[in-house]
Amino acid sequence: MTPQQIALVQQSFSKVAPISEAASQLFYDRLFEVAPSVRAMFPEDMTEQRKKLMAMLAAVVSGLSNLETILPAASALAKRHVAYGAKAEHYPVVGATLLWTLEKGLGEAWTPELATAWTDAYGVLSGYMISEAYGAASAQAAE
Repeated sequence: MTPQQIALVQQSFSKVAPISEAASQLFYDRLFEVAPSVRAMFPEDMTEQRKKLMAMLAAVVSGLSNLETILPAASALAKRHVAYGAKAEHYPVVGATLLWTLEKGLGEAWTPELATAWTDAYGVLSGYMISEAYGAASAQAAE
């Protein structure tokens, strides 16, 4: 990612943070709509899960300019996801859902340049997480 892309992601997320409850609700509603099989991996009451999602996104976005600081936590998260039943092929679905949510939440502020920046950010992080959880071959296959 370029410094400009990192800045775009960070600036746009600062607009999402104030609506984090609505954004996380939108995200999970969409995820369960496009991938209903993943619903069983989550608790019935999603309140805490939605908070965890937004906290994780905030940490990742703030750490984009210094990836080394967030990679250990991303690795641990990826390995925990395996225990929950997550598979490498779930990552692209989650990424598409995240981008869809950001587009809906940011409205006119969602530009092609911003979409590319978020796509690249998710690609870097998800590729690393897949590699950590399932091995490098799985990361390449999920791209």
